[in-house]
Amino acid sequence: MNRIYYIGGSPCAGKSTTAEILSKKYDLYYFKVDDFLDGYQEKAALKGRPICRKNTEMSSEQIWMRGPVLQCEEEFLFYQEVFEYALADLKQLPCKNGIITEGAAYVPQLMKQAGIPDSRYMAITPTEEFQISHFRKRKFVPYVLEGCRDKEKAFENWMGRDVLFAKEVRKQCRQYQYYSIINDGSLGIDELVSRTAIHFGFCD
Repeated sequence: MNRIYYIGGSPCAGKSTTAEILSKKYDLYYFKVDDFLDGYQEKAALKGRPICRKNTEMSSEQIWMRGPVLQCEEEFLFYQEVFEYALADLKQLPCKNGIITEGAAYVPQLMKQAGIPDSRYMAITPTEEFQISHFRKRKFVPYVLEGCRDKEKAFENWMGRDVLFAKEVRKQCRQYQYYSIINDGSLGIDELVSRTAIHFGFCD
């Protein structure tokens, strides 16, 4: 797995855009782990893993009306339960020029436990203001919150979860000495891509 480059972090930070651009520029296979999380959750639920099983049984109201602290704690537990499936899928992918993969599932602690070196992993997280302003523009948000009686409160809880998640990711990056970028909106996408490419040692 020495030709796989991982971008972790939290939502609305620029991970996907950065990975897509780098995959095209350097002819890398792009694996977006978020596209497979539902399937991973089903597998883990069938194995009796508690958070995944709980998630499959909850309604939108039950999911989003939980407090942000509980949501954040269970989000990290969720990634612990499904992490092995992402690693297993990555092993099966074509690796001619390398693979670039991104998603919040790549939690620094899990990456360290998996033996991923600092030269192959980094995290991108947004500031709270940047995150919330961009989430409010995303068209899928009302669909995610469908079924919630108080959609504004549900959105507030969701954003609170992701703010806490980003803070914990940054803390873990410091702890495990992984490279971390905080996106406050002042970084253009070209700069974000450039910093990521330099960290991974890509050459033009």
